[in-house]
Amino acid sequence: MSEQPASIKHYDLIIIGTGSGNSIPGPEFDDKSIAIVEKGAFGGTCLNVGCIPTKMYVYAADIAQEIQESARLGIDATVNSVDWPSIVSRVFDKRIDLIAQGGEAYRRGPETPNIDVYDMHASFVDSKTISTGIAGQEQLISGTDIVIATGSRPYIPEAIAESGARYYTNEDIMRLAQQPESLVIVGGGFIALEFAHVFEALGTKVTILNRSDVLLREADADISAKILELSKKRFDVRLSTAVTAVHNKADGGVKISTDTGDDIEADILLVATGRTPNGNQMNLDAAGIEMNGRSIKVDEFGRTSVEGVWALGDVSSPYKLKHVANAEMRAIKHNLANPNDLQKMPHDFVPSAVFTNPQISQVGMTEQEAREAGLDITVKIQNYSDVAYGWAMEDKDGFVKLIADKDTGKLVGAHIIGAQASTLIQQLITVMAFGIDAREAATKQYWIHPALPEVIENALLGLEF
Repeated sequence: MSEQPASIKHYDLIIIGTGSGNSIPGPEFDDKSIAIVEKGAFGGTCLNVGCIPTKMYVYAADIAQEIQESARLGIDATVNSVDWPSIVSRVFDKRIDLIAQGGEAYRRGPETPNIDVYDMHASFVDSKTISTGIAGQEQLISGTDIVIATGSRPYIPEAIAESGARYYTNEDIMRLAQQPESLVIVGGGFIALEFAHVFEALGTKVTILNRSDVLLREADADISAKILELSKKRFDVRLSTAVTAVHNKADGGVKISTDTGDDIEADILLVATGRTPNGNQMNLDAAGIEMNGRSIKVDEFGRTSVEGVWALGDVSSPYKLKHVANAEMRAIKHNLANPNDLQKMPHDFVPSAVFTNPQISQVGMTEQEAREAGLDITVKIQNYSDVAYGWAMEDKDGFVKLIADKDTGKLVGAHIIGAQASTLIQQLITVMAFGIDAREAATKQYWIHPALPEVIENALLGLEF
């Protein structure tokens, strides 16, 4: 049984969550007393169970798939075996866990003497008071300013959550002791597609069950159609299918029943049906902090409905992306230090990428969104196979899709599916962020020949104004 809370300890700043929030303390806050509250591993979702470790698995899967498909280049090669435990150890034992542990040790160490670390759950008692604690000993703390940066967690559909059957999410699937022979993934978004690629490329039979009738339903329609076409060649993809029940099997596997009447058996079930912000776990009503649906409501500067309480990242942002959380953190960091010169949350031209294979990236509007906005647009789809480096790769599927406003010459949307899409999109983000005319972007700079960015050049030149 935990001890009763001691008297309230006051801080100039309380930060709840150590994902992007952990980057707030800097030299400008050295004269402030700071409390950092983190009940899990330091580094948040991205470091421990999200962006970073998943891409380490993706890279291994990319190499395996390249080897398996090398015959198209005249190379006879095979993947002889996959040492799954070695991959797990390389990712976590030798990299991720050490970084998380080091981050916590730093905040607890002499380098940051003005910071106290609390390792118990944070729950609001009133608008500026939080119940938390250290090593089982409860403590009430208050803050002049409080930043909520507690992220999000996997959303679990009711039929699965109430089944009592064993399922996995992104939070534990990567630490499996052994690679499964078969895997069912529920979901059709970026998490589902990235893990489908990882496991299939490394030798697991993958089935995708998606309630929607498309994959990546928020992507541009041409991108969504192409990834569905390619996914069907690698995975057993079942659309418009919902899970109705899950049962543990005697042999350790699972049986999944669906609303189509099918029963599917597999070694492992992975649930990848989206994310839920963690704000509803913090007793926000006691603080008077308003919600906007499932997210904490914030204004354009990151302020909640309670003065002195701020929120950033997945818990409040319309964009569940690490680079957005980092950008919001920088804005709030500035606002805390400069209350008379507030910066807005930076939500213009937000890009995203899906690290499946082939990669997918996007920034700006889809074609449908641009037309619904009433813009007079010009659209160009340029295939990788139209440029020399695409020939070198024997790429028959990748393409770039650009959408521009005829009236202004400005790019309003860019969408890529193909090799290095997450890298190629960056120059288009620059074009949009700095308001560069698409015609000038194509003609007033060099494009190295015969490098892959020529597919971007040709797409820009193909826009008709």
